[in-house]
Amino acid sequence: METLEKIFAAKLLKVKAIKLQPTNPFTWASGWKSPFYCDNRKTLSYPGLRSFVKIEISRLILERFPEADAIAGVATGAIPQGAMVADLLNLPFVYVRSKPKDHGLENLIEGELKPNMKVVVVEDLISTGGSSLKAVEAIRNNGCEVIGMVASYTYGFDVAKEAFKAAGVELATLTNYEAVVEEAVRTGYINQGDVDLLNEWRKDPAHWNG
Repeated sequence: METLEKIFAAKLLKVKAIKLQPTNPFTWASGWKSPFYCDNRKTLSYPGLRSFVKIEISRLILERFPEADAIAGVATGAIPQGAMVADLLNLPFVYVRSKPKDHGLENLIEGELKPNMKVVVVEDLISTGGSSLKAVEAIRNNGCEVIGMVASYTYGFDVAKEAFKAAGVELATLTNYEAVVEEAVRTGYINQGDVDLLNEWRKDPAHWNG
């Protein structure tokens, strides 16, 4: 039986939202070098896939966090997904900037959250978890409770797992590193040599240099 993780992994690979460049690594915002890049924003350009993401994130929220009062998207990658999910669930929506706006009201959170609201954060991707948990902190500082986070994809790094545990945030995802790599091998997108390299990188991504 196909799982959601494998189904979505296959869809990401089909639209080339997953990129593998062992000889020309990507540099992430964290400064880490990586042979692997996942760009969930590509899903926005495919109406069928865009709807799939919207429906599946909404379903996870209804299953795992049914008491949600509001949805918050993390800027910029998860703003569209978060807004679509909030619309489908008929809930208020806000988005959280990475830093306060440098003019006008200097908002960190755009939109309106009422005190004590139970908020689910929507993310497109979890790597180290740093930016995602900053958004959680901003919402908590605004007098609301973050009851969980739903992301399209996670690399499943230990550093992120530990950070989410320390922050007391429950994370649900549509797919993950293992499912993507397994599906990529099954479809011939990558070979076993690539898998070995990816697994070596994933053991210590902060110090991997290719």
